[in-house]
Amino acid sequence: MPTMLIADDNEQITSVLAEYAKKEGFTPTTVFDGREALRRFESLHPDIVLLDVMMPVMDGFEVCREIRKNSSTPVIMITARGEDFERIMGLDIGADDYIVKPFSPPEVMARVRAVLRRIARDENQKQQKLRFDNLKVSLEDYTASVGESQIPLTKKEIELLWTLAINRNKVFSRDNLLNSLWGYDYFGDSRTVDTHIKRLRAKLDAAAHPNWEIKTIWGVGYKFEGNTDEK
Repeated sequence: MPTMLIADDNEQITSVLAEYAKKEGFTPTTVFDGREALRRFESLHPDIVLLDVMMPVMDGFEVCREIRKNSSTPVIMITARGEDFERIMGLDIGADDYIVKPFSPPEVMARVRAVLRRIARDENQKQQKLRFDNLKVSLEDYTASVGESQIPLTKKEIELLWTLAINRNKVFSRDNLLNSLWGYDYFGDSRTVDTHIKRLRAKLDAAAHPNWEIKTIWGVGYKFEGNTDEK
C-alpha cells in the first residue's frame, strides 16, 4: 500500500488525517515535531508527506528544504497562517501544494490525489511505452498486447491498465482510480471501476500471463502484481 507521512504537532489533526488517509488506501505514519518528521522520512521513504509549517524542534520549511536535497517525494505544506509570503516560500523551497487551516479532511485528500495525479501524469509523459514480462502497453497509439496477441481495449481500459502496471505492486483504492482516471468531479461511484476491471481482466485473460495479474485487494481496491523482476 502507498505510504503517507503526516507531521503536525496537533495530535487531533494528525489522528483525523490518518483515518482519512487509511480510507484512501494509504498506510499513514504520524509524527509531532520536525526533527522526527525528517528522521521518519529518511527511514520510511513515504509516497507523500503532509507537513505542518509551525512545529517544534524544526519547522516545516526547514524539513522541506532537507527533503528536497535528496528527494522529489511530493510534499504538501499545512499552516494556520495564510500570508502570501509563507505560501510563496513554501512553493519556492519545493513544496508541491499548500493548504491553510482550518481545512476539511476530504479537501486535503483531494489535494493529495491531485498532486499524485499530476506527478504520475508527468512521469507517464516521459515514458509512453511500458513492457512487463509478456505485456506491452503503449500510450502513443493506445494499444496493448499479451505475447503475440493484440488485446482490443477501449481508451479507458488502456488508461486503467497503464495506471496499474506502471505502479506495479502498488495498491489503488477504487476512489483513487475513479478520481485519477474519471476525474474528481465525475458523477459516478466505485462500481464504475469494478465494471471496467472485470471487462479488462476478461480481455487480458484471452492470452496466458502466468507471471502477472490484476489482483483484488479485498476491502481496499486493486493492484498489478508481478512475479518477476523484469520491467
